[in-house]
Amino acid sequence: MKLPRVMIAAPKSGSGKTLITCGILEALKRRGTDVRAYKCGPDYIDPMFHRSVLGIPGGNLDTFFSTEDEIRQTLAGCGSEAAVIEGVMGIYDGVTGMQGKGSCYDVASAASSPVILVVDVKGMGQTMLSVIKGILLDDSHSLIKGIVLNRISKGYFKQTEPLLSEVLSKISAERGSEVRLLGGIPSSKDINLESRHLGLLMPGDIAGLKDQLAHAADLIEESLDMDALAEIMHEAPGFKEGAPGQKDSGEKNGPCLAVARDEAFCFYYEENLRMLKSAGIRIKEFSPLHDSCVPEEADGLLLGGGYPELYAAELSSNTTMTGSIRDAIEAGMPSLAECGGFMYLLEELEDKDGKVFSMAGAIKGKSSWTGKLSRFGYAEVSGTTEDTLLSGLSIKAHEFHYYDSSNNGADAIAEKPGSGRSWECIHAGSDHIWGYPHLWYPSCPELIGRFAEAMKKYRGNRQDG
Repeated sequence: MKLPRVMIAAPKSGSGKTLITCGILEALKRRGTDVRAYKCGPDYIDPMFHRSVLGIPGGNLDTFFSTEDEIRQTLAGCGSEAAVIEGVMGIYDGVTGMQGKGSCYDVASAASSPVILVVDVKGMGQTMLSVIKGILLDDSHSLIKGIVLNRISKGYFKQTEPLLSEVLSKISAERGSEVRLLGGIPSSKDINLESRHLGLLMPGDIAGLKDQLAHAADLIEESLDMDALAEIMHEAPGFKEGAPGQKDSGEKNGPCLAVARDEAFCFYYEENLRMLKSAGIRIKEFSPLHDSCVPEEADGLLLGGGYPELYAAELSSNTTMTGSIRDAIEAGMPSLAECGGFMYLLEELEDKDGKVFSMAGAIKGKSSWTGKLSRFGYAEVSGTTEDTLLSGLSIKAHEFHYYDSSNNGADAIAEKPGSGRSWECIHAGSDHIWGYPHLWYPSCPELIGRFAEAMKKYRGNRQDG
């Protein structure tokens, strides 16, 4: 199965990967290409840019969460004509102590994907050659096929191009695999994507974002050799036929899961939602910000991550919703709550200015701003309490939050890979899992099976009652 594809990687964070990825995606759309976007690692924000601003579906590719076969199955089943994968951090940066596991390069290797290296050369001269040569030296699978110089003036690019092309020609001959200089992207005062929390602002927070990304596509089309990029994408090898990925079960009368989706709760892995659907669960979205109660037909509740602290006043004032959620949980409705959703279920949220807001109150305790990342990174979460949804199970997870709580739970142990560090986490029972870790459902299908059964049981009891 052939899928033209490419990964956009860089030597470090802040090199312009997101901007250039979005520009390439929009430029490919303009050419009539049906393209899908993916993000390396556990990030939620960039896929939201791809989906909500560009209208391009996608997901996450992560070799800590998934096996190489699962990565290939995801791509083989993407249902589009081409795929663009946005990298994370530096190209070889992975999980500490695990020899590059989870890095861009690890994902590209699993996906057999050619790589375009974006080098931010602002403030650099001859050093850019050393950076590029050093990174190519460590390209053990000869995956890097193109170089893009970012934030470079047209005059400086014209001056640099002959020397860099000569260097790349020599390296290509030595390794028997061509590396092309695809172009140089100039800086633009019309594009300004700022950072916050998980990296980028939410798509709705940036004024004129669609215009900015349209301008980025214009820059890409003017400055990048799109024909050469298309050739590189089409050179990607085909996939062997493998087992299909998660698919909607097609069940129309399965239990209904109410999924919080609005400005405050918006962090969801598409792969997680697909796994829920494959278990026969119907999904109905609702808004804790704007709606008055949990959907009447709900047999379960999913409160994902997001930024509840930015909407604490609005969430707190919507007392009919907090009461509805608290009543549903007290009545035994199965529920999952992660990070921001977990913070919402606590009694109080204290923001970074010290203001305290009442939340749903389903869990005793308060979440508060810490001013630093707490327990940041990947983890393996194992249930330690009997007779809970997590009993005897282990699931891959990720934490990224500047808030912490006075009652994080102790029904599971999270172990940070490669560090020997572990900590107690999660409130778990026979019908719920609440805590800071964002769980990767495909790494533990049995957990979703148990949750689906709990929803069916709740639904049956409610109908009998």
